[in-house]
Amino acid sequence: MIPVSEALDNLLSLISTTEIEEVPLVQAAGRVLARDLKARRTQPPFSASAMDGYAVNKAEVERHAMFKVIGESAAGHGFQGRVGAGQAVRIFTGAPVPEGASFVVIQEDVSRSGDLITITDPPGDNDNIRPAGGDFIAGEVVTAPRVLGSADIALLASMNIATVPVRKRPDIALISTGDELVMPGDTPGPDQIIASNTFGLKALLDDLGAKARILPIARDTIPALTAAFDLAKGADLIVTIGGASVGDHDLVAPVAAKMGMEQSFYKVAMRPGKPLMAGRMGASAMVGLPGNPVSAMVCGHVFLAPMVRIMLGLSHKPAVQQARLAAPLSANGPRMHYMRARFEDGQITAFERQDSSLLSVLAQANALLIRPPNDHARDSDESVDFIQL
Repeated sequence: MIPVSEALDNLLSLISTTEIEEVPLVQAAGRVLARDLKARRTQPPFSASAMDGYAVNKAEVERHAMFKVIGESAAGHGFQGRVGAGQAVRIFTGAPVPEGASFVVIQEDVSRSGDLITITDPPGDNDNIRPAGGDFIAGEVVTAPRVLGSADIALLASMNIATVPVRKRPDIALISTGDELVMPGDTPGPDQIIASNTFGLKALLDDLGAKARILPIARDTIPALTAAFDLAKGADLIVTIGGASVGDHDLVAPVAAKMGMEQSFYKVAMRPGKPLMAGRMGASAMVGLPGNPVSAMVCGHVFLAPMVRIMLGLSHKPAVQQARLAAPLSANGPRMHYMRARFEDGQITAFERQDSSLLSVLAQANALLIRPPNDHARDSDESVDFIQL
């Protein structure tokens, strides 16, 4: 068995970043920006009013001062003249501030009679003007890589950027193996169970920015597994679930080897998830996950997630955090243990039941508490590492 860190290093050596493609801005949300982008315009492109009111010369602004209204400036329709002494222009939020004006008196501080206005209330010190380039200037850079959220999309739109260079979504083929499995919605036989791992892993991988596809269940026969691997050809990453151990019905390793897989390692010193296999099969990286549901999902977080992040050009390191134990823990064994846990209000509690078949416990967990190999017993309030789910 190899340590988790060594297994991860080996896995990351099997993959590379995906190619870059251009997509319309409207399709870029959630994608990873692949190259820096520069603003194509300044925002705002002119000094603009921040309020509805009247644009005047700041030097003339005082309570009871009177001005003659000589025109109007609205969003998209600026006033083309110049504001002179004793003059004002009716202005609306977002409209260009006309030449000669340097202050916007808000309409609540003004009384108007015909074309004359009078400042009736103290106008304050804020000039209520957004300066040109106050948000960004032409040439300002949005740096890559980054996962583009809604605020990024709005920013790129305002920079007049219509197409975006992003990393292609990694193509990941998911293959569940085993005679005991049927798809959700089917009627299982007396000795069968529902396939759950591929659906959980697809949700995890899609959320990370990959494009995971669920292939038909591969039965425990050489022809069935061979056909499944044929369907997976061309994927950036092939993930099998189950059948990677050394039992009489565990055929993934010998079939994969027959099809040209160069094995990188087998077995990792961790729990859950010890029977993990990896290598290359032609142009694809391959990972064989254990069949126990929690083992597969924990390996998805610990190993597959960093692989996807690297393929997308992001940092592979998960955000390891620290929290205080809400209850004591006994000493850990020789393998790194990823314990399902609940993190709340700065404290973390490991669930009592850690069996690798219990998806109901995983569904209640929002964290994996990380126990190093041979970690000593821990008291309440001691600090421990964890990653959020």
